[in-house]
Amino acid sequence: MDKKAILENAAKEGVRYVRLQFTDILGTIKAVEISVGQLEEALDNKIMFDGSSIEGFVRIKEADMFLHPDLDTWMILGFEDETYGKVARLICDVYTAKGEPFEGDPRYILKRAVKKMRSMGLESLNVGFEPEFFLFKLDSHGEPIIDTIDHASYFDLSPMDGGEYVRRDIAMELEKLGFVIQTAHHEVAPGQNEINFRFSDVVMACDNVQTFKQVVKFVARKRGYLATFMPKPIAGINGSGMHTNCSIGGPKGENVFYDPKDKMGLSLLCRQWISGIIRHARGFSALTNPTVNSYKRLIPGYEAPCYVCWSDCNRSAMIRIPAAKGAATRTEIRNVDPTANPYLALAAILASGLDGIANTAEKDLVPPVYDDIFALSRLEREERGIENLPENLKDAVKALKADPLMRETLGDHCFEKYVTAKQIEWDNYRGLVTEWEIKKYLNH
Repeated sequence: MDKKAILENAAKEGVRYVRLQFTDILGTIKAVEISVGQLEEALDNKIMFDGSSIEGFVRIKEADMFLHPDLDTWMILGFEDETYGKVARLICDVYTAKGEPFEGDPRYILKRAVKKMRSMGLESLNVGFEPEFFLFKLDSHGEPIIDTIDHASYFDLSPMDGGEYVRRDIAMELEKLGFVIQTAHHEVAPGQNEINFRFSDVVMACDNVQTFKQVVKFVARKRGYLATFMPKPIAGINGSGMHTNCSIGGPKGENVFYDPKDKMGLSLLCRQWISGIIRHARGFSALTNPTVNSYKRLIPGYEAPCYVCWSDCNRSAMIRIPAAKGAATRTEIRNVDPTANPYLALAAILASGLDGIANTAEKDLVPPVYDDIFALSRLEREERGIENLPENLKDAVKALKADPLMRETLGDHCFEKYVTAKQIEWDNYRGLVTEWEIKKYLNH
């Protein structure tokens, strides 16, 4: 798309409002909405906003920020209420008043990591997300209650699967927006669902997952339900992950992770990529699993990975190699959850993988694990060099602070703002008295 094409499309489709979207460091979508009469001004990068009120952005004296729309993200949001005309959106990069990319913009941070990848002769990082979510009922006042839409399980069909029609509506709305839907099905836990869409270049994939979350929540609410991407809304059942499938394309578009001569079909570069991710997994956990609740999911017994290792056949591993080979060879990173800011999570994963590619000799490659890791004792895991993922947000932030690559990847501004936000989140949580504590200790 270019400026002329967007203006013509807006006029032809009767667009009345345009949402200029961006993402703060915590992954929350923000927007400045303008009338279509200001669209040309927006396309000339002249729309300003106050950055001092946005999480992780700037101090008051540096408040003026400008939105630079990515013209390829022009999209008419057909699922929105069109009573007063159609609504369109543009995803924007954030710039300073000096015309420079803002160092705290998560999308810019990811683009900077992509630039480093290309400087190494690697052309693209292709990413396919597998986001899971729960559907909960609403009470008579429209407030959510912890009562799932059904009590079905993995791949169940209607009538046991109460979310089938909601998933179908979501998939159809996504297809109208240009998504290629691959699968949609009920997940393991009651009320839990998964919709997978086609992989794309990493920046577009992160844009898409942000759009996906908006559509899921909107359609669920329209149907009378709450959709939540909270990793562990109910104790005792599986939580929601966002498995992240990655492959790297070379200068000719070839999948450089594939080697037909290797018994696992993996190239040396792929094994180096895996080794880098393994070595930095604890360091980036606060980005891929960013909330207090994230660590309620990463416990044994619920199919979520707890230990830092990889395998081509072991689903208890943090990184799994799916059976598909050739152009489909990829690494499935299984600890990521859907509350992650996708731009920061992928910037950290990409930086870790590139560090492995640049700095791992063949003799130092991290070997795959074939044991049932959950059956091993901590001592046995340690003897095999298998670390635990952090067990809570406090430990994850501590590991983040201890990893120099994470500071380098995020940049000093974002790194400091993110760490501060997460430390406040942990402090707020640890000051609470939970229902479990009341039941456990009140009679003491």
